[in-house]
Formats: sequence, C-alpha cells, structure tokens
Amino acid sequence: MQTVLLVISILLIVIVLLQSNKAESGAQIISGGNSDLFSNRKERGSELVITRITFILGMAFFIISLVMEFI
Repeated sequence: MQTVLLVISILLIVIVLLQSNKAESGAQIISGGNSDLFSNRKERGSELVITRITFILGMAFFIISLVMEFI
C-alpha cells in the first residue's frame, strides 16, 4: 500500500509540473498581471486529459492516505 502511495505521489508531481500554462497565470496574480486568469477558457485536447488525470491521481492519493491512516 505504501508503494502504491509513493508511485501515485510521484506521478502527481510529474503531472502537475506539466501544467505550465496555469502556473504562469498564477504568477500574474502576484505581479499584478492582467485578468486573463479568471477568463472562461475551455480546456481542450491534452489540457483536458492532464486536468482529468491530475484530478484522478489527487483523489486516489487522498483516499489511499485516509485508508492507510485508519488501518
């Protein structure tokens, strides 16, 4: 169970680092950039896949962490 959690956490780190365009938009908040961050822009193609994989890995990490805590 611990090895599964380790693999999921490494995959989660890698997949979050692939989301570079969101990180650039987040940095604009601090530096006072334009309001492009809050625009209604639909994710398409690979962005949508990466977002869904991130959500699935995050939920798996959360659930496995809770299961390991109570076992």
